Amino acid sequence: QVQLVESGGGLVQAGGSLRLSCTLSRPTFSNYAMGWFRQAPGKERGFVTTISMSFGSAYYADSVKGRFTISRDSAKNTVYLHMNSLKPEDTDVYYCAAGDRNTPSAVTSRNEYDYWGQGTQVTVSS
Repeated sequence: QVQLVESGGGLVQAGGSLRLSCTLSRPTFSNYAMGWFRQAPGKERGFVTTISMSFGSAYYADSVKGRFTISRDSAKNTVYLHMNSLKPEDTDVYYCAAGDRNTPSAVTSRNEYDYWGQGTQVTVSS
């Protein structure tokens, strides 16, 4: 069974940093995209960043550009989200996702992803 396992969330002060990890176990596809989305209570799940595991191309939402960095370890089917200069408005549940998309282009829509992690809480205090 395909699973996405996330880790690394927590509580941090504004201006601080966190690193999230997400590992895709037993993938059924070899060329795929992985991404991070986030969601606050009562709001839609929104795109944060994505990376092509084959091509290495990465894309970011405007709200996190210059502060967040996504990286990959293709051999481990793992992506990392390095979050710096965190703001209180970054407080959300962060979800990792994987989609069978063999493309270097941005994969930013939730509908393009096939598997989702359980979510990890990130809280930034002011």
